[in-house]
Amino acid sequence: MHNAEPLATPAARSSAKTATFWFETRVGFIPLIIYIPLALLILGLILTGELKSDLPIMIAVIGMGGATCAEIGKRIPVLGKMGGAAIVSAFLPSYLVSLGWIHADLIKPVTDFTKSSNFIYLFVSAVVVGSIFTMDRELIIKGFAKIFLPLVVGSVLALAAGTAVGVACGMPLRQVLFFVIIPVMGGGLGEGAIPLSVGYGEVMGVDSGRILAQLLPVILLGNLCAIMICGLLDMIGKRYPQLTGNGRLQLGEKAADDLPVTLQNSVQEPSELVNDVIAAGMCAIALYLAGVMMHALFGLPGPVCMLFLAVLLKLLKAIPVRLESGAKTLFKFFTTCVTYPLLFANSIAVTHWSELSSAFHVGNLLTIVTTIGVLVLTGCVMARKLGMYPIEVGIVNGCHSGLGGTGDIAILTAANRMQLLPFAQISTRIGGAITVMLALLLFSNLPPV
Repeated sequence: MHNAEPLATPAARSSAKTATFWFETRVGFIPLIIYIPLALLILGLILTGELKSDLPIMIAVIGMGGATCAEIGKRIPVLGKMGGAAIVSAFLPSYLVSLGWIHADLIKPVTDFTKSSNFIYLFVSAVVVGSIFTMDRELIIKGFAKIFLPLVVGSVLALAAGTAVGVACGMPLRQVLFFVIIPVMGGGLGEGAIPLSVGYGEVMGVDSGRILAQLLPVILLGNLCAIMICGLLDMIGKRYPQLTGNGRLQLGEKAADDLPVTLQNSVQEPSELVNDVIAAGMCAIALYLAGVMMHALFGLPGPVCMLFLAVLLKLLKAIPVRLESGAKTLFKFFTTCVTYPLLFANSIAVTHWSELSSAFHVGNLLTIVTTIGVLVLTGCVMARKLGMYPIEVGIVNGCHSGLGGTGDIAILTAANRMQLLPFAQISTRIGGAITVMLALLLFSNLPPV
């Protein structure tokens, strides 16, 4: 008796092995068999002047750019283990733009697309819904309540330590406090630097644009330091696994990948899974729109409103099991395929290398590293007494110095803890808003220099 199917010939086996190699070998998340023709097509569009800012072309451009930067970052010795993929994606394109090594016909459409589409909020919506809907319901409210204590204590200690180091470096107290430390913990550009520059400008009687130009490089440098410190925390967590919940904030919390038993024991048809992912995506968009509406009506930060609405739905048990399943898949898709393109696009459109490099002097650098280091260390030390994991709490505290939503994404990507984005949003936005309000109140009551 012989086999029904003939044995494959050596040539056929060799061909199959070659095809497997070209598909399984990837640059970032793009298979090599797709990456090479994609790169050639983008080059052709640039040379023919047909590179536009429409959605299909931009998906190709920022997807390939993000994947390339992530692959480079992962392969850099030492840095690759400290969040190198996020660091390179967030800053290398900006540096190449400053050198003139990126074609102007690519810079303009990427900038136009990034600023007009505002797709960072799509990313934040998908990740917040994915992480909240798959969290342990009973521990959510405890986590949100607990996270404020290490954040407040860490902020106070970081303020004191950073001020002491800055003054010791010969910088004026007023400069250290209001133009270095407060901007770093102010919540980024839109919620931090811009309100601060306007407030400072009114008090000092100078143009707010000049002050913003002074604050922006400090904020960028602070975000870079936070990325590296939180990337280092990830390395420590791998070395000492008892210190980390691998994305879980509280001791005893179930992993985000643990789906309800009723769903684990069932087999979903592919069409059902697709429908569930679509439903989760539309739910994320609906929550984002609700946040926009609440911002328009009450002036509250839209992303924070969206976050609390998602938490409320989870606490009220208003989320069907299949919607949780779809949210989990949606979360994995965005964190795997959208993170690095998002950082790449923002690096070209928003991050200016000249502004970042202008902050690189000893006084600023030591002050910023001390501030963020104490902020993170305080979270780690306080975590155990609060029934939480030190690595995760330290990372959430570190996000207090993030550059808004993009900064949180870069920090959490470097730390491999994107599940913490809801808590990071609290740390960045609410912590930043409180910091800015208190700083402006104090600055307005200081005697003039």
